[in-house]
Amino acid sequence: MMMKKIILSFLFSGSLALGVAVGGTDGGLPVLKSGLHPVGGIAVRDPFIYADARTSTYYLYGATRLESDRPNGRHGVKVYRSRDLKTWEGPKLAYEVPSGSWADCAHGVWAPEMHPYKGKYYLFATFTHPDRPLPPVAGRPPLHRRATQILVSSSPEGPFRPIGKDEPQTPAEWMSLDGTLWEEDGKPCLVFCHEWIQVENGTMEYAPLSADLSRLCSPPRTLFKACDAPWVRSIHKYKNAPTTGYITDGCFLHRLPGGKLLMLWSSFGEDGYAVSTALSESGRLDGPWKHRPEPLYKEHGGHAMLFRTFDGKLMMVLHYPNSGAEPHCRFFELRETEDDLEIAKEYIP
Repeated sequence: MMMKKIILSFLFSGSLALGVAVGGTDGGLPVLKSGLHPVGGIAVRDPFIYADARTSTYYLYGATRLESDRPNGRHGVKVYRSRDLKTWEGPKLAYEVPSGSWADCAHGVWAPEMHPYKGKYYLFATFTHPDRPLPPVAGRPPLHRRATQILVSSSPEGPFRPIGKDEPQTPAEWMSLDGTLWEEDGKPCLVFCHEWIQVENGTMEYAPLSADLSRLCSPPRTLFKACDAPWVRSIHKYKNAPTTGYITDGCFLHRLPGGKLLMLWSSFGEDGYAVSTALSESGRLDGPWKHRPEPLYKEHGGHAMLFRTFDGKLMMVLHYPNSGAEPHCRFFELRETEDDLEIAKEYIP
């Protein structure tokens, strides 16, 4: 058994050293130029890390922000892998928006995240089509298609494909984003954000999903609104937006050791883009949800998620900075309390 582990470790290290292929296809997707990268050298917004305990491998998912990641000119999702959170092999293309999709392949993909579920791997990502208008809303900017779509694969590295028809899972007439997966009473649910552009005071929503995650089983229900949190400020204060808007971004759910349900989420606060928490006092998605008076993290970065390292540390990763220079991953080790999270220290891989 020890010899097997040594061989597997050698093979993985060898793939890191030799990963420089360009051209050709992998599952129908272009093969990108791959190599070794320090985590601070990877340009990524809305980072998502999946810690695969079976293989002791971390996977980092991000949108194809760089032109070199888009050899066909189409946007998509890329993935890197690592043993130690410090050195990453990649990127590998996990999904590419096909021509003829409901989404615009020339428009960037947002907030990809990957969840294992019942023996398969599901990619949740936000897509946009700016040339497909939605019915106007008085006092709001022009509206267009934006939605979360769920894709499936037999591997955490993809390639991913639509579940059934190539269509999103969030409501057709809504501008929606940042969908995530949560199970309640053994049933899958989609938790997502209703875009501030359409409703001004952005909301967090959820709805049960079918067993194969292909569709919503009932209309969404509102968990809370952005302005329910006392620390939230209008985006026009920071972005020179033409209208006011209160953002809900980056929902991620976490069960505390005592059984209480916590949501990590982002919006704009007094000091810019920030991460905070909300606590469901019932321990269920229906809430009611109680908000912190101040953000958990307020230093010009956000859209965080949580994962556990293979030695048991609870880690928060977010993108920083939120604007200006290319964003990268920033890690924080967390402490769990009875009803919240606290930042213990910054973790530098």
